[in-house]
Amino acid sequence: MTPIATENAPAAIGAYSQAVAHGGVVYCSGQIGLKPDGTWAGSDVKTQTEAALKNLDAILTAAASSRDQVIRATIFLASMEDFGVVNEVYAAFFGEHRPARACVEASRLPKDALVEISCIAASSLA
Repeated sequence: MTPIATENAPAAIGAYSQAVAHGGVVYCSGQIGLKPDGTWAGSDVKTQTEAALKNLDAILTAAASSRDQVIRATIFLASMEDFGVVNEVYAAFFGEHRPARACVEASRLPKDALVEISCIAASSLA
């Protein structure tokens, strides 16, 4: 297994890796709307979703992968009322690529984020 870390996404805020690659697959930990320096990108769900996806993009790049290689994504929302906004940003991020996905409402997210997104992707790392 290969732990993945990049300065282009926020450092892990707990006992975990930004991602781990193994057997040609990269497992990305959930990302919230923080900038790489650990400060909030914004207080609204659209800005937080854009930042979370930008962080995943940076982690995927560090893991010899890309958004086009995402197999599955999981979205956690603080409120399902935000589904439409998040879905719009998510669709723009992935373009024509449509990974499998789950989206659930969570009672509370780390740092009281409005959205958290994780993914699993193909990678050229072993």
